[in-house]
Amino acid sequence: MIIARLMTSFAVLLAGFSLVMSADALPAAVAQAKANCVVGEKADGYLGFVPGKTASTELRRQVRGINQQRKSAYASLARKNGVSVEVTAALTAEKLIRAARPGECVRGTDGRWVKK
Repeated sequence: MIIARLMTSFAVLLAGFSLVMSADALPAAVAQAKANCVVGEKADGYLGFVPGKTASTELRRQVRGINQQRKSAYASLARKNGVSVEVTAALTAEKLIRAARPGECVRGTDGRWVKK
C-alpha cells in the first residue's frame, strides 16, 4: 500500500517537475556550473556546491533561489499526495541524478560527490 502510494506520488511529482527541473530550464549560469561540476544534484533533492570549486556570489544566489522554489514545490506536492516533503524531495532527486549528463557531479545518499 505504501509503495503504491509512493509510486503514484512519484508519477505526479515527475509530471509537475518535468518542465521546471529540466537542465534546459535552468538559468545559463547554473547549467554551465553543473556542466563544469561546480554545482550538482544532491540525493536530498536540492542543488549543492561541489567542494573545492569556486562559485560566484551571483551563482550562489541563483542556486539558493532554485532550491527555495524546489522546497516550495516539494511541500505542495507532498501535501497533495499525502507523503512527507523529504520523500517527495528524495524521489525527485533520484530522477534528477539519473538524468544528470556525463561530466556532471552528483552527491549520493552516502554524501560523496561523484562525476558521471
